[in-house]
Amino acid sequence: MANEQENQKQEVPAAADQLSTETAASADQPKAEASDAAEAATETAAKKASGYGSKTAKGRGRRRKGARQVSSGRAYIHASYNNTIVTLTDQNGNVLAWSSAGVVGFKGPKKSTPYAAGVIVRDAVEKVRETGLKEVSVFVSGIGSGREAAARALHANGVTVTSIKDVTPIPHNGCRPPKPRRI
Repeated sequence: MANEQENQKQEVPAAADQLSTETAASADQPKAEASDAAEAATETAAKKASGYGSKTAKGRGRRRKGARQVSSGRAYIHASYNNTIVTLTDQNGNVLAWSSAGVVGFKGPKKSTPYAAGVIVRDAVEKVRETGLKEVSVFVSGIGSGREAAARALHANGVTVTSIKDVTPIPHNGCRPPKPRRI
């Protein structure tokens, strides 16, 4: 019986030695895993910094097309009570440039003024200078105060106005009016 106890005592330290070697090995593994994770993180950061995988690097954002040479086109003026928007297109309707009162810096009630319409047209014509747009047919929509001023500003900024057409939608008896109030 004494021999059995001695054998058990010898087996216990041997098992303890195995445990200590296993724990030492497992202690090394997390360090290795941690270093692998750190390397992976730095690789990912390097890829992001280089633009790999980002939307802009792949070219999914809108790119400006090369300057197409267009001599004649169309100018759409949308003049509402609150804003004026000018869009310059080619004859097929492909947008060359556009501008609005908010883009050029007007805020609040100043956006729908005739002066703002002139500034808007100047901004849009400057954007189209490189395309060589010389003459436009103007299509005016809306009832805002900037409609006439925008058409005049086109001529003042060196663009020949060949025609002006009002394309404001007009209802042919439109929606049913609300019922009269009973007081």
